[in-house]
Amino acid sequence: MMKIAVASNKGMVTGHFGHCEGFMIFDAENNKILKSETIVNPGHKPGFLPNFLADRGVNVIISGSMGQGAVKIFNERKVEVIVGARGDAKAAAEEYLQGTLQSTGSVCHEHQHHGGCGK
Repeated sequence: MMKIAVASNKGMVTGHFGHCEGFMIFDAENNKILKSETIVNPGHKPGFLPNFLADRGVNVIISGSMGQGAVKIFNERKVEVIVGARGDAKAAAEEYLQGTLQSTGSVCHEHQHHGGCGK
């Protein structure tokens, strides 16, 4: 069983990880999504969200972009980070499972992203 979290707003991949409305979490096995749930973003505090998601058993995080601090914590927690995704959140998770979603390495430099994130 694999858990894929997608940072999302209204079912779409969000531009910036920490500022999303919530996370769509997809349980997948044999490259198929078995179930999904949406959890509300409990709040953007440095270092909190990566551990919050890792503690829930998430294996992969998909987002439009993400700060370096979050990427570092996900890496330490052995959570794969895919950034540069856009469009429908479930479609992004399915593309990941099919091996067609590539990370662009779109990392935001902490708190310098005044509207420049995800461009």
